[in-house]
Amino acid sequence: MRLTPKSKTPKGVLLLIAAQIICAVFFLSDVIDDFRGYGVTALYDTHILIESASAVLLWMAILFEIRLFFGLLRRTAHLESSLSIAQAAMHDVIEAHFESWGLTPSEQDVATFMVKGMSISEIAALRGSAEGTIKAHMHAIYRKSGTHNRGEVLSLLIDSLMEDSPPTNETA
Repeated sequence: MRLTPKSKTPKGVLLLIAAQIICAVFFLSDVIDDFRGYGVTALYDTHILIESASAVLLWMAILFEIRLFFGLLRRTAHLESSLSIAQAAMHDVIEAHFESWGLTPSEQDVATFMVKGMSISEIAALRGSAEGTIKAHMHAIYRKSGTHNRGEVLSLLIDSLMEDSPPTNETA
């Protein structure tokens, strides 16, 4: 399962902004027509003044929304980049532990599937192995890591990530 969010431009927001722009253009053109028709006396017409203020406020809201929208897009891009970096760092820490424990390539595969939360039968199906073989790999992983079960392996990895300490070989 991929943890990074998919980058999608929110089309609904863009459609809303486009609709607001169309309305703002209509109101602005109506105000301009009113001023052309009434001249300076339009400044004393309450309806035209309210319509003018509404058009100006609508344009200001559109500009604010566009600025906010692009700020959110930049923030999303930054978060996606940070998540990608964190995923790579997490992968590196886990791989370093696997190497320090002296896991074979098969044991590393099984340990990776364990960390992802897959069951023994799922791991066996993915690897095309018997469940007994997977159980044997898991026992070897526990022995080499100095743990007794899947939860302890995960706890060891999470503690290492939180403490930012290098992996140690904790064979029992």
